[in-house]
Amino acid sequence: MRWFTRQKKNINTDISEKMDVPKGLWYKTPSGKIIETDQLRANYYVSPEDDFHVRIGSTQYFEILFDKGQFKELDGKVHSKDSLNFIDSKPYKDRLKEAQSKTNLTEAIRNAVGKVNGKEIYISCMDFSFIGGSVGSAVGEKIRRAIDYCIKHKLPYVIISQSGGARMQEAGLSLMQLAKVEAKLAQLSQARLPYISVLTDPTFGGITASYGSTGDIIIAEPGALIGFAGPRVIKETIGKDLPPGFQSSEFLLEKGFIDIISHRKDLKNTISHCVDMLMNKEVK
Repeated sequence: MRWFTRQKKNINTDISEKMDVPKGLWYKTPSGKIIETDQLRANYYVSPEDDFHVRIGSTQYFEILFDKGQFKELDGKVHSKDSLNFIDSKPYKDRLKEAQSKTNLTEAIRNAVGKVNGKEIYISCMDFSFIGGSVGSAVGEKIRRAIDYCIKHKLPYVIISQSGGARMQEAGLSLMQLAKVEAKLAQLSQARLPYISVLTDPTFGGITASYGSTGDIIIAEPGALIGFAGPRVIKETIGKDLPPGFQSSEFLLEKGFIDIISHRKDLKNTISHCVDMLMNKEVK
């Protein structure tokens, strides 16, 4: 009868050699396909399944654009201060510390100089991960320093925008940066040096209303959302339905708002060719 008696058994499995899969090794594309992040990186952070341009930061753009990924970062210690003692849900100074800790960045923009296809170019690249890429006093100051450097060394200038607009925690100080940057860009133009604006996803608010839209040539990535206010706000303001694809880079190219849509794998060559053209050099 013991055949019909179930006995409890303790089953022990050795899991000492079991390894957890580190996070970030895989990426799920908008179409649902899973690919390795190494494959994504090799494809310029563009998912091969649907050609979706994944949002990336300054580190990745510098890696893609500068020859062999080599560059010199400038003004790395410049950062914003809580001049207004601003408090909403938490003090602004705490938001800054939190963003710096989370992103390992000091501000929402980084300045770097290096060679792009053998030509020395100065690139300022914004990071949306740092308080939504918002423009505060430090962002304006870093751009000011970048332009002064370009004028002194006779270098072309590129800004890669990725922002939600002005930083509300700095109120009028942030809005003043937009005028400050435009004044400096006028000096760059007087020095007959090119300024190329690259708009990525997303670029909104004061950036679109100022230096994002005043480049000698304006380049955008495919599918990037670019505008001043969000579509919901605009729809409620004008009381009308918006056209399909409104605020996409493709729509804006059709309407003449931007000059070029460049796939990320072609962005380096596109910038290089534009610099040659604007500086009256032979385009190779």
